[in-house]
Amino acid sequence: MKAVCDTCMHRCVLEEGQYGLCGARKNEGGQIACKNYGRITALALDPIEKKPLRMFYPGSLILSAGSFGCNLKCPFCQNHEISMCKAADAKTVYLSPGELADRASACRRKGNIGAAFTYNEPLTGWEYVRDAAKLIRHRGMKNVLVTNGCASLPVLEELLPYIDAMNIDLKGFREDYYRKLGGSLETVKAFIRRAAQECHVELSTLIVPGENDSEAQMREEAQWIASVNQNIVLHVTRFFPRYQMAGCDATDVQAVYRLADTAREYVEHVFTGNC
Repeated sequence: MKAVCDTCMHRCVLEEGQYGLCGARKNEGGQIACKNYGRITALALDPIEKKPLRMFYPGSLILSAGSFGCNLKCPFCQNHEISMCKAADAKTVYLSPGELADRASACRRKGNIGAAFTYNEPLTGWEYVRDAAKLIRHRGMKNVLVTNGCASLPVLEELLPYIDAMNIDLKGFREDYYRKLGGSLETVKAFIRRAAQECHVELSTLIVPGENDSEAQMREEAQWIASVNQNIVLHVTRFFPRYQMAGCDATDVQAVYRLADTAREYVEHVFTGNC
């Protein structure tokens, strides 16, 4: 029996036993099963600035957890070993939502404020994010989501009651660029608009030479961000060669600074990264 996954814009129509494009959701008996639920590939106590979040509890630490799977196919992915990994090949340790909450609580004495769902695309396993975030919130700690924003609004609504802050990738501001990456700009824009109504939001735009590095595109992006919420923070980040783009040149530092200056004409809080 076929089943439709409605987690993201792909709306994969899956035959029995087939995985979706994300590699983490599967048709089992006519129902969509989350196959990365609790399967942790990476766990680390990170500075909050590494998410990156610059204006949410600066100077604090946060327990960061990742799994496998992603619904985009960015050729420059820095975590491709886990984000692009197939379920059968992923090296994981199972942590129930309660166990992750226990780990987060145990790290409080080190300065931990909660948990961040990050490294791969966490919304491929949004049910785990929801269940763990509920428990972490109940313990008086914070929840952070680091996401590409390519998820449906019903999924976002499931999570918003428990998420305190997000960093959302805004890859660029052209639909054709998003199509190259396997995504949808309009989906991300809708996700950002709704998220910004409920929690602290920071955005990250990785500047890839020849792809999204025009001043006109950054100006349009910054104008749109300002129209959504003046308090949204923007990170303008330098590209380094990774994954399928390992042979390319890194972004010129001055280009990143120029684009950040363009964004500051409209957005109050703009930071540069990897420079």
